[in-house]
Amino acid sequence: MASTDGGARRREYWHVPGHVGRVLLATSDGRLLAEVARTARALGLPVSGASDLLDITDEDGGRGVDRLFRRLARELTTAEAEDVRVATDPPTDRAALAARLLAAPTLAVELARRGVTVEIGLLAEAELWSAYQPIVRLADRAVVGHEALLRGLVDGREVGGGDLFFVAESAGWLARLDRIGRESAIAGAAPWLGDAALFVNSHPAAVLRPEVCLASTEQALHDAGIEPGRLVVEVGEVSAAADRGHLLAVLEHHRALGWRVAIDDVAAGWSSRSLLTAVRPDVVKLGKPLVQALPDEGARTMVRAVVEVAHRIGALVVAEGVESEQVAEEVADLGADLGQGWLFGRPGPPVPGGTPVSRVPAR
Repeated sequence: MASTDGGARRREYWHVPGHVGRVLLATSDGRLLAEVARTARALGLPVSGASDLLDITDEDGGRGVDRLFRRLARELTTAEAEDVRVATDPPTDRAALAARLLAAPTLAVELARRGVTVEIGLLAEAELWSAYQPIVRLADRAVVGHEALLRGLVDGREVGGGDLFFVAESAGWLARLDRIGRESAIAGAAPWLGDAALFVNSHPAAVLRPEVCLASTEQALHDAGIEPGRLVVEVGEVSAAADRGHLLAVLEHHRALGWRVAIDDVAAGWSSRSLLTAVRPDVVKLGKPLVQALPDEGARTMVRAVVEVAHRIGALVVAEGVESEQVAEEVADLGADLGQGWLFGRPGPPVPGGTPVSRVPAR
């Protein structure tokens, strides 16, 4: 990303493929490959290849391959499209070709990027920026941190981070958008953050090789003059539980850089307690549905259970979704240390030379 101006919106340019004259399709499923070959030949495309690889050429300026992709989008299931790798206009050098095939996207990703999945324009056209929501100490309502939330602006319409990440994942752009989210948060907060903590969301699956994927974020933090210990990387409980081994490797690298770790959207089941014990995060964020179920006695029991585990491992507890004084007092009585929600301020953009637009009301 180019600018580090605190309030600036940035347009990222995503590679949306154009016409191609040759395409390689690879899969270990011989039946599936035969179906693709029959479809290509029915469209008049020359097809050659081995048992696990098709080589298709197009002498019609790429329009034939475009027709093939549209037909495959209709005829193949999602699982089948994800089982085929695609290399377009492949290099002739054998070593370069082997490298291209290893990194080739799935057919599902290629179709999404080509606009067969219409939502892809949402991301390709978006201007991206971060909004910030305050996190307060429940004891005195002092602002101790801000959570950065990625936003997109498309044709004058604001698009939330959930939609952006859904589209990015379907198009194979999750790692890039995750990086943009981290670095946008840092750049936008640099002019006004002060001594507060900066909470930034990240998906473990987007960080394939931590030492490589996180290098630019580390540099952005250095350039912004923000101390590493003030960065808190939030990982959602559901995504954290998907691949425990990879998660621990990523979080170990975070900590080696001096960053802190938070587990977000925590409930209170056995899997939650097991995850907290294994990860030992610095911060535990109670999920909004759990907090907003209060004062239900079952919700109280679950909050107490999470707070007990969190404090035992030395973690702070943030209650998300606090929208009333009653709930704020409830979570404080149950042992939560910090609060976040509309009662304390809604997500807002930073103002030039100042803090985010969102303000924490006097108690």
